[in-house]
Amino acid sequence: MLPSPSPKILAPKILSPRTLAALAALTALLGACQTRAPATTGSLYPIDYRARHPIALTDASRSLDVFVTGTGHIDPRQAADIDAFLLEFRRYGRGTLVLDMPRGVAPAVGAAVERTGAAIRRMGAESGVGPGQFVVTNYLATSPNLVAPLRLSFQRMEAKVASQCGLWPQDLGVGDAAFSGRNEPHWNLGCATQTNIAAQVADPIDLVRGRPEGRIDTIRRTKNIEKVRNGNDPSIPWRQDGKADVKSQLSQ
Repeated sequence: MLPSPSPKILAPKILSPRTLAALAALTALLGACQTRAPATTGSLYPIDYRARHPIALTDASRSLDVFVTGTGHIDPRQAADIDAFLLEFRRYGRGTLVLDMPRGVAPAVGAAVERTGAAIRRMGAESGVGPGQFVVTNYLATSPNLVAPLRLSFQRMEAKVASQCGLWPQDLGVGDAAFSGRNEPHWNLGCATQTNIAAQVADPIDLVRGRPEGRIDTIRRTKNIEKVRNGNDPSIPWRQDGKADVKSQLSQ
């Protein structure tokens, strides 16, 4: 038998610098032909409505329009509105209380505007608003024939939704199959609920932390402890007109 030829070992071919430069240039040209946008990463879609529409504490303006009635007197309805507005200013107001009075109104209304403004300032002084807290300014009425009210305003902290309601960035129908297939809540879901909650909160700080416990009713607590020690029910029975107490009816 003839001996088998030994395998031939091929040495790696070393490319010249000129060849390497040509390959690099060709690779760059081929990469420039790529039309697909580069992949980017971003934040995840917020599923929770509280993350999409958070309630924020903001510094906002509160205002009340007082309309001129009759010869410039304040009727009972507007007097109650002004009293409630002044009470809110004393509790939560910041800075000064501004009274903006119209100018450029009809001559017959001008005197009534002055009397209404004087009545408002008098009500403010009677409710505890000091002279340094009351600022009177003027604004030009757009037309003498339009009703131009006197406007009270001040700054206070309010709770508001940081985002804008009524936005629909995705199609809820078949137009956006990718979004519909993920079965995710749409962007506007929960915005109205968050807005209503923010509008109903009297003190925005309640959204940040709870209130401390108030003073205990020592007399009531002592009586309840005595009832428990004597084996009696410490709860309070409540009654309806002409009927037995509701608690006894429920136990039957």
